[in-house]
Amino acid sequence: MLKKILSFFCKPKPDSDLANKKERNNSMQTSTCQKECRIPERATLPKDLYLKLAEFISELPQKEGHLVTALHNAQHLFGYLPREVQEFVADQMEVSLAKVYGVVSFYTFFTQIPKGKYPISICMGTACFVVGADKVVESFKQQLGGVEVSEVTPDGKFSIDCLRCVGACALAPVVMVGEKVYGKVTPDQVKDIIADFS
Repeated sequence: MLKKILSFFCKPKPDSDLANKKERNNSMQTSTCQKECRIPERATLPKDLYLKLAEFISELPQKEGHLVTALHNAQHLFGYLPREVQEFVADQMEVSLAKVYGVVSFYTFFTQIPKGKYPISICMGTACFVVGADKVVESFKQQLGGVEVSEVTPDGKFSIDCLRCVGACALAPVVMVGEKVYGKVTPDQVKDIIADFS
């Protein structure tokens, strides 16, 4: 298993210009290295998380039909799904990178942008918007030192995102910090919400 994981991190050495052309044409496919392998500099995320992900995937009852499950686990481990993680999942699940990217870009749950340790999500659905969700967003941005939506605080602790609807319209405006839900949030409550996680 370790050999397969390490094989992900290397590229075969092409023997000719034709091999280079084939490699460029197959850039959306993952490759398995048959030669001496090394972990390249492009693998910037912790190797132990890749090992955990590979172990999780190997324990799936079957790979077919479990791509979303593997991606959920990958996002749980890494916090987001950058290209290098998508490439690894594609290799482990034996599917194309294009297929993985298609799933990641289709489902709004998946993110390719790093999140803070405590991701703050503000609902901007109609019910929340009409009762002041935009003012709640502005208050979070101000309290977190000018961080914009889709950005992370310099200490990596918080990130701000807006959601379409969380399905809790009776609690509008709704804010989620991680899995914790806050209802009927006003701009004045934002400082206290942040303090719960500081």
